[in-house]
Amino acid sequence: MSGWLPVAPCTPDGCARHFGTVRAPLPAVLLLLAGCTLVLLGAACVPLVRLLGPAQRGRLTRQWARAVPRAFGVRVKVRRNPAEPPAGGELVVANHISWLDIPLIAAVLPGRMVAKSEIRRWPLLGALAALGGTLFIDRDRLRALPAAVGTVTAALRSGSRVVVFPEGSTWCGRSGGAFRPAVFQAAIDAGATVRPVRIAYRTAPHRSRPGAGAVAFVGSDPLAASLWRVVRAAGLTAQVDVLAPIPAGVEPGRRALASRARAAVLGPSGRQAAVASDRANRPAASVHH
Repeated sequence: MSGWLPVAPCTPDGCARHFGTVRAPLPAVLLLLAGCTLVLLGAACVPLVRLLGPAQRGRLTRQWARAVPRAFGVRVKVRRNPAEPPAGGELVVANHISWLDIPLIAAVLPGRMVAKSEIRRWPLLGALAALGGTLFIDRDRLRALPAAVGTVTAALRSGSRVVVFPEGSTWCGRSGGAFRPAVFQAAIDAGATVRPVRIAYRTAPHRSRPGAGAVAFVGSDPLAASLWRVVRAAGLTAQVDVLAPIPAGVEPGRRALASRARAAVLGPSGRQAAVASDRANRPAASVHH
């Protein structure tokens, strides 16, 4: 792993634990089967969906993405800023906690995801991701960064919506990582709008308290273990807040734009936690980026 890549202080033992109400094993198994079946069905249908027009394709994508969290037993709540959507390209930036973040964003603001280039070489999933319009970038070599920014810039200039998690890694939700500024340069170069999105998870019976431990997918956490925690967590709710758009030209540069977007995503309480986290030492890296 390159030294310049982002790291998170989150580990499976320290963060990925559920302390709330749990489902019985049998209902949890049924949810697990339902969720996995729906994911595989959606993946199998990607080549056919690509043959449809943009409007139909977007509608089917949103319907499938809305169904995936619910199939795993997760209730979804969405709050939207009433501002009009941009006419051109849009860079959607969100905090990153779990694999669940991806269908949640796709259900609300479907777009072209940015992913590391290794995923392109994965059996089956790599080809399906490519069919879905994923933008693959090389994140292991600093020298490849300008080309990655150029790829995102071209997509935004074409009027596409591009979705990225600028923390560069998954975090458990107790605090957030810094937003890497490179992708914000793409928004500036393309004259695109930045759309911050805040993702939070709550569990019963204390819905007012963060419940990201059940869904946190961090460090060396196996996907199977994460899936099982999600279906076992009763009363799990995902809250998606689509925040006010930020015109790329309102800030003097990419770092200021990244800081403004991060502040919007974290909110007042999140900013306080992030300040404390930024001052702390950074232990082992999270590998899910």
